[in-house]
Amino acid sequence: MSETAGDAVPASQRGSWTSFLKSIASFSGDLSSLTAPPFILSPTSLTEFPAYWCERPDLFAAIADAKDGEDRTLAVLNWFISTLKDQYTSRNESMGSEKKPLNPVLGELFYGNWPDKNDRGLTELLVEQVSHHPPITAYIIENKSKGLRLVGHNAQKTSFSAGSIIVKQIGHAVLTVSLPSGTKEEYLITLPRLRIDGLWYGSPYIELAETSYIIGGGHVSLIEYKGKGYFSGKSHSFKATVTPMPGMGGQGKKETVIEGTWHEKSQFVKGGSGDFHDVHAVKEQVSPIGGGEGGEMGDFETRKLWALVAKGIREGDFETASKEKSRIENEQRQRRKDEQAAGTTWELKHFAQLESDPVYERLGKVAKIVPPTEDTYVFQENWPPVA
Repeated sequence: MSETAGDAVPASQRGSWTSFLKSIASFSGDLSSLTAPPFILSPTSLTEFPAYWCERPDLFAAIADAKDGEDRTLAVLNWFISTLKDQYTSRNESMGSEKKPLNPVLGELFYGNWPDKNDRGLTELLVEQVSHHPPITAYIIENKSKGLRLVGHNAQKTSFSAGSIIVKQIGHAVLTVSLPSGTKEEYLITLPRLRIDGLWYGSPYIELAETSYIIGGGHVSLIEYKGKGYFSGKSHSFKATVTPMPGMGGQGKKETVIEGTWHEKSQFVKGGSGDFHDVHAVKEQVSPIGGGEGGEMGDFETRKLWALVAKGIREGDFETASKEKSRIENEQRQRRKDEQAAGTTWELKHFAQLESDPVYERLGKVAKIVPPTEDTYVFQENWPPVA
């Protein structure tokens, strides 16, 4: 395996890229603590990443219009699979390769929405960085008029194996659907593992690996991710198998199977016919709210906080980007030292941490596929964030 950077690496950055590759190959801890060369950085903080869940708001709203648990299960699966392209391949398309997102500071905030169109309702997003070491992002996505609320958190544990960076996504989300009957239906959503390949050529890209689950509506959706191997396979492939939840008496279809590529389209291969999802429709960008001078978020609004870093990255001024990034990180270290000296801790604005999630335990236990306990971040009912 060559240790030289490929043509995708700017000539001025090849030395630092080679040094970075040597560092990750010999590093035994969590790679998130390593400093990446600025040319491989994204101009976007991880705090903005939950917006990828919402960039197809029509599909999110459609969950509420499904007529029964089985149809809602398929609608949730359709929405979830359709979010993967935006989350994991959009940077390859816009920037030429996968980029390392900026590691958020504790307390970083992002608010946004997707306006109402065709009676689908307004979709709102609130994100807060609730931990810096390890980096944990908590979020809530809500469409009040449709009775939809998604609350979750995401952290990453990163390691190096066989020439690839492996990212274990820690956390989960719970989607609550308020039904016309007055009852609530809950869906537990777990997260896939990521494998970042193409490092040795200076053109990283993400492949999803292993499995994730959606549990709710009386059904279990098992999603298996398979990428392109050395000799066979197709990039970004998946297979989703939907079965009645154990103990539900076989209600509905016995099994539905969907196969395809999550960044393009998929088809029913059992329990249905025709296309299942197709992401060629234009996605909708988030409309940020509440930022700027005098805004409620102040200097902790993510785009304001990282403005000079992002500008440097986009313009190829890596010296400025690196300098400003170091300034922000040093300010954060000093803030933590000041808190320690004063005997205080950072107070979260929108979320509170709990050691376990009863929804995670209940649905995970029934499906017998996830650990019995996992911590969670509960949204404190101070929504909407701004008028």
